[in-house]
Amino acid sequence: MSEFKRIFDIIHNYRDHFAKPIMVGGKKGDSWKTISTSEFIEDMDSISKALIAKGVQKGDRIGLMSGNRPEWNMIDFASNQIGAAIVPFYPTLSPKDLAFIIKDSEVKILFVSNNDLLVKIEEAIKDENLSVDLYTIDDIPNNTTLNDLIALGRQQEIDLRPYNEAVDEEDLLTLIYTSGTTGTPKGVYLSHKNIISNVKGCQHLVPDDCKKSISFLPLSHIFERMVVYLYFSRGIQIWYAESLDNIVVDINEVKPQFFTTVPRVLEKVYDKIVAKGKSLTGVKKALFFWALELGHQYQEPAKNSMWYNFRLGIARKLIFSKWKDALGGEVKFIISGGAALQERLARVFWAANIRVLEGYGLTETSPVISVNSMKDTGVKFGSVGKVLSNLDVKIAEDGEILVKGPSISKGYYKNEKATAEVFDEQGFFHTGDIGELTSDGFLRITDRKKEMFKTAGGKYVAPQVMENKLMESPFIGQVMVIGENRRFPSALIIPNFEDLEKWAKHKNISFSSREELIGQKEVLEKYDQIVDSAMTKFGKWEKVKKIELLPEEWTIDNGELTPKLSLRRKVILEKNDKLIEKIYASEE
Repeated sequence: MSEFKRIFDIIHNYRDHFAKPIMVGGKKGDSWKTISTSEFIEDMDSISKALIAKGVQKGDRIGLMSGNRPEWNMIDFASNQIGAAIVPFYPTLSPKDLAFIIKDSEVKILFVSNNDLLVKIEEAIKDENLSVDLYTIDDIPNNTTLNDLIALGRQQEIDLRPYNEAVDEEDLLTLIYTSGTTGTPKGVYLSHKNIISNVKGCQHLVPDDCKKSISFLPLSHIFERMVVYLYFSRGIQIWYAESLDNIVVDINEVKPQFFTTVPRVLEKVYDKIVAKGKSLTGVKKALFFWALELGHQYQEPAKNSMWYNFRLGIARKLIFSKWKDALGGEVKFIISGGAALQERLARVFWAANIRVLEGYGLTETSPVISVNSMKDTGVKFGSVGKVLSNLDVKIAEDGEILVKGPSISKGYYKNEKATAEVFDEQGFFHTGDIGELTSDGFLRITDRKKEMFKTAGGKYVAPQVMENKLMESPFIGQVMVIGENRRFPSALIIPNFEDLEKWAKHKNISFSSREELIGQKEVLEKYDQIVDSAMTKFGKWEKVKKIELLPEEWTIDNGELTPKLSLRRKVILEKNDKLIEKIYASEE
């Protein structure tokens, strides 16, 4: 890794040491299209030459709005090897935010994957009267396409080596704009050095025998993007899934050895597995739930007794082997990030011999600050792992996590005020997260500093910890704890309707719609019991005292979730303001 100084050095190293007939594959409809190393690099270089021919210079910004596909990284490498910086756009951004980012980042050229996104971009450009050259990745009639650029590039007699040599590790690689949930989006400035240092710091995560992965988290987010660079640095074959909609099918077709995910996906996989277990009968059902309970008792590898390991061996052979089969049969580990992972999920997946490595970081930190590892001594459940060896972390007096090191952003683009607010005099970046370092070097996150709130009685409440506990119930699909400046906490709950409807039918509860179902007395009593049980270990001031059940799932498209599936609390509060006022209308 020492020879990597710029991101495109990774792809040149792939060509020199890992060239193969299938370098990447992309899902197109029902089939996969594969691309060899030589094809990938030939098209990448052609795009670079075409961009130069179009007048793109070092320091210019190239916009990219697309789902995961081989062309995403092809355009990325083609741009950064001539000194241009990528500005990724989440496909779910509003026209207003799109226009702001295009204008603020001074994007000159923008690649759009399909016609739907093209229409969205054109609307944003028209509304703000912006000037930007658009190219589509798909072949769309009456539009200049990526294939047109590749053809143009092949006609150019341009030596790319001087352009490569002119790029410095401190140069801007990408501007990644925050989702804008609390105001105007901020552009996080990340250099080649920032992200390369994170790639280097995460090398220990990937064993040498891992050769194939699948990518489905948004490449627009730095988490997946950095990990894909990590894959390329190790010569790993990457398969890009079209979306999350059919990810289990895609995983079974690709049979990856590892991949990245967010807790919400693991929760859904777990819930489906448990639902299948419930449909079993007799001895098979009894064995399933014996193994499941055993899995929930799993300790860190060195802590499990011989008797436990003997029983686990039986459970793995009879039950847990089928869990691996459900994920393609080859999966060895999964990296989880973006939000807090339920501790019970980590334990049970490790018991199933699928090692889930929870990590932690932010866009501003490129992103990984800490992560659990495959080593038996490299994991602590309930933690986000050990801090990377090239970073310095300390805990402030108020519990906030502060970090310093080569992967930390220089700040926010054209926003000195916001930059000054997150860096102290010693150069430490203030993460906004509350946490602690254990005596053996593991980092624990207790809550988001900005998400913690005070009740009317002056007591602090950490909602994320409570939400994770509530989410352990299979009957809860999504939940948000509220109660700032109120006498007590409450919760907005979206049921897991698949499990709830089965339960209701078993109880002979009739309903014609979700709205009718969640209004039934027996259902409300059921959820009161679930919440009361989950709150037993919390302080009196923390306990959720009232709940409201909602009929519709929170989604990215409706604005309630970020692209990494975290709650947009401000949006959810605004959309449910009347319901919240109803909850507290007669405060106890």
